[in-house]
Amino acid sequence: MRRFILALAAVVVVAAGLSVHAFAPAGFAGDATGDALYAALIFLLVAFVVPRWPSWAAGSVALIWCVGVELFQLTGLPELWGAAFRPLTLVFGTTFSAPDLVFYALGIAVAAVVDAIVRRVRGAAPPAASETTAR
Repeated sequence: MRRFILALAAVVVVAAGLSVHAFAPAGFAGDATGDALYAALIFLLVAFVVPRWPSWAAGSVALIWCVGVELFQLTGLPELWGAAFRPLTLVFGTTFSAPDLVFYALGIAVAAVVDAIVRRVRGAAPPAASETTAR
């Protein structure tokens, strides 16, 4: 069930991110929102692959990925790749921007906190009727 919830959340985040990319006016707010959603998606993907990891561990790996991608932009390769195949800019961006690192951290923090809350609530919920009769 955890993977289903994570996958559903990832679909929602992708839809939100594509909407921001397509419809938000260019500028600070759109960029910041897109960065936070990108990072939240990376968190969800990590948590989907390793669902038993604690939220902080998935968040740490997601942040390492996001920082790595941002630093990779310093090489200029993502910009070249994006010019050749535009969808790659959604994954690798184009140019380095230090403020992006802050928005990645914020997006991951929000996703990790929500994940931890959902896990705690689901863990504290009483067992379903079928589970109590199966004993």
